[in-house]
Amino acid sequence: MSSFTVRPARTSDVRGILAMLDPYVQRRILLGKDIVVLYESVQQFVVAEADGELVGCGALHVMWEDLGEVRTLIVVDEWLHRGVGRAIVERLEADAVALGLSRLFCLTFEVDFFRARGFEPIGEHIVDSDVYSQLLRSPDEGIAEFLDLAHVKPNTLGNTRMIKQL
Repeated sequence: MSSFTVRPARTSDVRGILAMLDPYVQRRILLGKDIVVLYESVQQFVVAEADGELVGCGALHVMWEDLGEVRTLIVVDEWLHRGVGRAIVERLEADAVALGLSRLFCLTFEVDFFRARGFEPIGEHIVDSDVYSQLLRSPDEGIAEFLDLAHVKPNTLGNTRMIKQL
């Protein structure tokens, strides 16, 4: 296997991102996304590419002035344990810092992977009540998962909510 590069996603990558996502949706590891949602959020994604093929992806979603979320982190099976996931997270962290964020959230089954990158499990309330009330207004399911709202509990079963100070 050759080396890989991590770069910003382009609209031409969206169908490849969807193809990487589908097996994880089928196994109920990640939530499905409509292709239109992927196109709408393509600027949040970075992809890992090797020999012209996508081998991984991840997205950075801004949640608040100091808080972002690592979303849709995927590495294809043949590229697991080759540094692809680490490189994607490092790129997303650099992007977060460039945007002025100081904390990153993730909701994951891969606790050991994220712990090795400085993320720690979080408790109930990690934002003040004013921010909480503003975040409640968001229609974004990821923010509902961050807030640990009851209506998303079926989506989060078995997952761990984690955060990292940048």
